[in-house]
Amino acid sequence: MSRLPQVKPSEMMAALARAGFAIRRVKGSHHYLVHTDNPFRRTTVSLHPGDLPTRDVRDILKQAKLSRDEFLKLL
Repeated sequence: MSRLPQVKPSEMMAALARAGFAIRRVKGSHHYLVHTDNPFRRTTVSLHPGDLPTRDVRDILKQAKLSRDEFLKLL
């Protein structure tokens, strides 16, 4: 299994939007997203400069209930 790629927060937001997530609210630099079909699928993305740390990418995918392969197809 290969490693997760380095992604910028804007790329993560775009991939999540393609997966059916919409911004629910914004507080500071944190964007809270909810899936349009299943409100139990929710996640938070912090829009800071630079790439997201790998642990954050992994946590976002886990919260959003997306597999690594699904995420790679969305990029």
